Amino acid sequence: MKSTVLTLFIIPFLLVTTFQTPDSTNFGTNPVVLELFTSQGCSSCPPADRLLKDVKSDKVITLSYHVDYWNYIGWKDPFSNEEFTRKQRRYGNKFYSSTIYTPQLVVNGREHFVGSDKRKLQQKIKQYSTKKSESHISILKASTNDTKVDFDYVIEDLKPNDNLRIVLVIDERKTSVKRGENRNKVLVNNNIVVAEQKFKLDKSSGSGVILIPKIVEANDNLSLVLILENDTMDITTAAQKSL
Repeated sequence: MKSTVLTLFIIPFLLVTTFQTPDSTNFGTNPVVLELFTSQGCSSCPPADRLLKDVKSDKVITLSYHVDYWNYIGWKDPFSNEEFTRKQRRYGNKFYSSTIYTPQLVVNGREHFVGSDKRKLQQKIKQYSTKKSESHISILKASTNDTKVDFDYVIEDLKPNDNLRIVLVIDERKTSVKRGENRNKVLVNNNIVVAEQKFKLDKSSGSGVILIPKIVEANDNLSLVLILENDTMDITTAAQKSL
């Protein structure tokens, strides 16, 4: 990612009491992670953006990735990032799709559909929220200052092919769009991904630091999301914390 810097320090994490990994059948239902690929330059995206805001909850983690391939039409989305376009193409390869589109919604890294399809989204949230989680991740604490976010985490039942994805999001931002398909509109975007990195894990606990990019403003509310996913981009569990 060219516009952001992320550093993760994996160190042993000591608990005051002895930590015992419970049987995976006791983890409970799995959080539903919704990844929306969107753009301020796309006239079909605002309904999907609004729907993403409506379904967010403690158990439904919503992430908005702004792609850059709409920028040519006349409006450069300030949140767009070529890395997010590459991420969407990796999903395209996984789903054997020769094209990518907006608004595209990916559920737990396992399937996709048009992000404004409210009925299908409700069905999928119900379907995935009843599944038992394969692992469990917790954000034990997180603190922030003007330049970075520090956090500690612990994972229960870490698998050999698990990767840790760390995501920093702006909860909401309004933008007056001057050109493109949404010209003269004020768009409200939510859960905007502004930094992301993925690491291969060999320890089930540790500490990390993520730098806050310049696009974040002083009055922005931020959230930290930690996602556990395997090598094929299937999401096994996740956690979120407001900062």
